[in-house]
Amino acid sequence: MQLTLGPLLYYWPKQEVLDFYAQAADWTLASIYLGEVVCARRHELRTADWLALGTELAQSGKQVIYSSQAVLESGSDLSSLRKLAQAGGLLEANDLGAIRIAREAGIAYVAGPHLNIYNGPALDWHANAGATRWVAPLEASAKTVAAILAEKTLTIETEIFAHGRLPLAFSARCFTARHFDLSKDACEFKCIEHADGMLLKTREGQDFLRINGIQTQSAACHALINDVPQLRNIDYLRISPQAGYTAEIIATYDSQINTQQYTANWTQINPEGLVNGYWHGQAGIHSTPEVLT
Repeated sequence: MQLTLGPLLYYWPKQEVLDFYAQAADWTLASIYLGEVVCARRHELRTADWLALGTELAQSGKQVIYSSQAVLESGSDLSSLRKLAQAGGLLEANDLGAIRIAREAGIAYVAGPHLNIYNGPALDWHANAGATRWVAPLEASAKTVAAILAEKTLTIETEIFAHGRLPLAFSARCFTARHFDLSKDACEFKCIEHADGMLLKTREGQDFLRINGIQTQSAACHALINDVPQLRNIDYLRISPQAGYTAEIIATYDSQINTQQYTANWTQINPEGLVNGYWHGQAGIHSTPEVLT
């Protein structure tokens, strides 16, 4: 079992992104996913910047995987993705159009979590199409993943989203722009003001969702930290970047994988709380008694 760093879901200033990945080069990670995966209007880093960053991280010994957007909306989106694919290596496909681009470039791909793979035959289809790894659907339970793996007939690596605010849905509409009474095409790039998205509450004051451009996320942080001992048959655990404490999160999961003692201050790291309901076949907002909060 190894750790991966998922694609950056938020919009940060360019220098903060570069500083973050400079630190990530020294973290205990097998793979690092790069690229804009939420909104094509986010241009702090251009395609050339992602490629240059990928070259630097590869030189530090990390496997670099370029991720596609979950919603490819325009020809320019496809053009940018083709440039990433032509760099070689692996592409994480979160849209069927990205699979076509990977095949055109003659490279393998990672079947991303937004491709809706829910049974063994579907997973075999992706393996035949060139996938060497898949990321299980974010709402999938341990039993669902086990059933899919039992049904498949072809060899493919498995990755699980282990820690982070879950990307639950995407829309052609920008929720952040809407919140500020702006149009999507004149959003003033408000996302950059919210390094971990914007928390929404119900009228009763309960944490409900987190909005992040065209993406809605879980309000609380999904965490499988205490489920690690039961995940030994999983090849990779994904840590999703957040504005603070990502290094500490990775160190904590690494210690669990290596059965070492490492105590993390989760109240400080994720003050919004930790949940693992989906993994245990419950509503996502729930947490089992074993989850640290």
